[in-house]
Amino acid sequence: MSTDRRMAVLAAIVEDYVRTSEPVGSRSLLDRHQLGVSAATVRNDMAALEDAGLITAPHTSAGRIPTDAGYRTFVDELAQLKPLSRAERAAIAQFLDGADELDEVLDRTVRLLATLTKQVAVVQYPSLTRSTVRHVELVPMSPTRLMVVVIMGTGRVEQRVILTDTDYTTPTGLDELARSRTVINAAALERRLGDALTALRSLDDDQHTSSSLTSGVLAALEDAARDESETKVALAGTANLARTPSDFPLTLEPVLDALEQHVVLLRLLGTHAGTEEEGAGEVAVRIGRENPVTGLQSTSIVTSGYGVGDELVGHVGVLGPTRMNYPAAISQVRTVATYLSRIMEG
Repeated sequence: MSTDRRMAVLAAIVEDYVRTSEPVGSRSLLDRHQLGVSAATVRNDMAALEDAGLITAPHTSAGRIPTDAGYRTFVDELAQLKPLSRAERAAIAQFLDGADELDEVLDRTVRLLATLTKQVAVVQYPSLTRSTVRHVELVPMSPTRLMVVVIMGTGRVEQRVILTDTDYTTPTGLDELARSRTVINAAALERRLGDALTALRSLDDDQHTSSSLTSGVLAALEDAARDESETKVALAGTANLARTPSDFPLTLEPVLDALEQHVVLLRLLGTHAGTEEEGAGEVAVRIGRENPVTGLQSTSIVTSGYGVGDELVGHVGVLGPTRMNYPAAISQVRTVATYLSRIMEG
């Protein structure tokens, strides 16, 4: 039997089942697809696919549906993806470019992706430890208090208030603060947080900045690193799960429970997407029991990294039933991740 033909039959079964949610029989395959073979040949191919564990018969139905292994084989064999139209790409760019603040950018990202895919969309906030430092601002608030504002390359902002021994609200204090600000930014600029911390520690004895001020800034950055907000995600489209109740014949409860736990989602995104060295724009797909979270083993997730230049800072993706339009979801996630990266670079 031709392996190419068997894969064509599998692809046709996946396509029809995703579209109709009904088991697919040999007659309907011949009616809807130009397979160029007889009904007997299609039945033989379907039998071989079933023996290989790629399709199965639900209940006593004469039709077949893909298994998780069948979806995996289908995704692995995808030769090409239908690109989004120019109008679709323009609409995505216009919608995302209209946001300025990071929270709004990520909120728009998940709402857009949920609308495009009709799935649950999730985006990880940029990782602070993976981001570079764009600027450190020092703002005197009172004779004994100073606000440290750290602006990261992704647009993320961290703020801490520290106690000082010097009154930086006086003319002399403001001059000293300006000199210290210059030295601190020269050391930290365009470095990842960990590297910036190392560089700033070497300034403890620098004659141009007081040790107490440098120590305060270090403490603020170290607090920010400890408080790393990778547990924060933006989520949209949960209601889309209820659009296809037949895909969750038992209950949606474990899926909804898992979606409420952001730590679980981030573990899923991290495990799914791979290592920190993975490049932005690469798409990964995890299907059914490939997911490490028990409550999500009736779902599939499609994710892509996004970042600034070659720097990966987070992940964006969609989660839905295994009966998912994988070619469309992969294209849509990849495109949205690409635009999100461009916004971060801007």
